Amino acid sequence: MLTLSPLVWAVTIGLILALLAVDLVLAAVRPHRVGFREAAAWSIFYVAVAVAFGIWFTVAYGGNFGTQFFAGYIVEKSLSVDNLFVFVIIMSTFAVPEEHQHKVLTFGIILALIMRAIFIAVGAALLSLFSFMFLLFGLLLIYTAVQLFRHRDEDPDVEDNVVIRTARRVLPITPTYVGGRLLTRVDGRRMATPLVLVLLAIGSIDLLFALDSIPAVFGVTSEAYIVFVANAFALLGLRALFFLVKGLLDRLVYLSTGLSIILAFIGVKLILHWAHVDIDPRVPEISITVSLSVIVGVLLIVTVASLVKTRRDPAARAHAGSLRASDPNVDHPDQ
Repeated sequence: MLTLSPLVWAVTIGLILALLAVDLVLAAVRPHRVGFREAAAWSIFYVAVAVAFGIWFTVAYGGNFGTQFFAGYIVEKSLSVDNLFVFVIIMSTFAVPEEHQHKVLTFGIILALIMRAIFIAVGAALLSLFSFMFLLFGLLLIYTAVQLFRHRDEDPDVEDNVVIRTARRVLPITPTYVGGRLLTRVDGRRMATPLVLVLLAIGSIDLLFALDSIPAVFGVTSEAYIVFVANAFALLGLRALFFLVKGLLDRLVYLSTGLSIILAFIGVKLILHWAHVDIDPRVPEISITVSLSVIVGVLLIVTVASLVKTRRDPAARAHAGSLRASDPNVDHPDQ
């Protein structure tokens, strides 16, 4: 059981808020097109911060908890790459100008952190009160894995959700972007800009990803603090990673398959843990070391296999994967 003082929580949250503030200030005060060198520098910085935190955490609280952090961080980082696929689709669907993509991503990350913090608190409380929640989380991850594998060659329809359809019906929306504004006045009438739809789309997608990623990281650690920091550090680097790899995402053709394998593996791990606790202590459990090895191994295999595939077949293109089949009969209004 990990015991932490309120000071550690306060310093951790303060660090995360400080990093978010820097991102937000850069996005709001100096909107610009983020180039490769800038994105690479920020990506290295965020990974270095996460690694430095992991080393400190390992020294301060022991190798077992340190391994749990790094396993959780790698799980969330790999799932966040799938987020990037969807972010690219959203940016393309709504034709977001490059100088405003930084701001959209930063606000999207803030929304994701808020929602995941809520899910972490609820999930930790449920797991501490009801051990059968490990079974439910495990079944949820296995279901998600099966659906993701079935629809691995599809992309989610970001406009075919109730949030965006409702917003289009109830909000007057300008046909074009008005700088970086969310609201503006046209002929004396207050209207929303397409940036509102973009943020709603990212927020709704963040909610769906949180439903999968939180049970997944609880599969490698039951400590709420580790779940929170693993999510936070993975998401903080997401904005820079978007600009760094958005041109390379099309080459990761087997990523959705790899993620479905990882989610299914963690689902089985959770179910075995539930059976070990509630049914028979002789039921074997999967250790954190084995979990970390499997997760890293799957990611390495699918990355190498994807690069080999796209080298042999340059026309092959990766897809984000979807949890349900797209409806070809759905029509969307013009942007």
